[in-house]
Amino acid sequence: MKIVSINENKIIEKRIAISPETAKKYISNGFSVTLQEGYGSHLGFTDRIYTDLGVEIVKDTKKIIENANIIAQLSLPSDENLSLFHNDQLLVGVLNPFENQEKIDKLIKKKVSNFSLELLPRITRAQSMDILSSQANLAGYKAVIESFAHFEKAIPMMMTAAGTVPAAKVLVVGAGVAGLQAIATAKRTGAIVFATDVRMASKEQVESLGGKFLTVDGAENLETEGGYAKEASKEFKRKQEELLAETLKKIDIVICTALIPGKKAPIIIKEEMIKDMNPGSIIYDLAAAQGGNSALSKADEIVDVNGVKIMGETNILNKLPISASNLFAKNIQNFIFNLYDKENKKININLEDEIIEKTLLK
Repeated sequence: MKIVSINENKIIEKRIAISPETAKKYISNGFSVTLQEGYGSHLGFTDRIYTDLGVEIVKDTKKIIENANIIAQLSLPSDENLSLFHNDQLLVGVLNPFENQEKIDKLIKKKVSNFSLELLPRITRAQSMDILSSQANLAGYKAVIESFAHFEKAIPMMMTAAGTVPAAKVLVVGAGVAGLQAIATAKRTGAIVFATDVRMASKEQVESLGGKFLTVDGAENLETEGGYAKEASKEFKRKQEELLAETLKKIDIVICTALIPGKKAPIIIKEEMIKDMNPGSIIYDLAAAQGGNSALSKADEIVDVNGVKIMGETNILNKLPISASNLFAKNIQNFIFNLYDKENKKININLEDEIIEKTLLK
């Protein structure tokens, strides 16, 4: 059983799907591993590190794909590389089926089994495979660090003979995995932290981390059975806007993390709210790749509105590629091992397994 991975476009994506640690694990479990030349060199994982573990390094992309049983990637390969796929192969990664349906349909016609791990169900058994959690955790941490680097005041309260420096006030929009890590990171640095989310279940989690949960009057619990946020009603949005408009006048740093799977990110911070914020404030929008939670966010740009900096980031994990790769590769490994029938040494696509059924693109 041959597992392979080819080079991503490193300008867009620095993470990798097979780390030295997981390559070693695959090989010890009877798999063979083939990677493209220079696969992890940009992260310090030289070809020599992989070959010493028993990995085959090949330059030719065509040869790698044609001889593969399982292809593990971060994202959907290029059209040219997809044309090389053939029947009975498995593709595992973050395939973004909502935007790539036409390409995925072509693979399905070729009888390629496509597994998109962002569709994993939120169940206990799937936690070790949950790429959204592992990657969002790092994203929430890094968003706080990046926003603090652009904030031109101290974060914790400081009492000196010359006077007192007040603690920075941070608002986290969306208290999912990324948001909760942002709350924890900001709190550790001495900031005063507030948070808001459409899911009332988040209130207890926010408060357990030392944050103050902003509760909309008459709030409804907008949570799907799978544990994700769903779209709010017009009435809820109106009340949320009123609360946010007043809160933002006192906030120094906003971390935006609110996403709805498969849909454009909800615009939560309106243009008029931003204009009422204090000059020198920061909005760091992790939802920028899906349109942004701020009305004025632009992907991979810093927008200045009356002294308020709005920072949009499409792939913040490119700033933590080693940590992110190690976790992502482990998620992929755990998913593949769940597919693998060790006794019969073959892949078993058991559709009675909720993990497999939910992630297989049909």
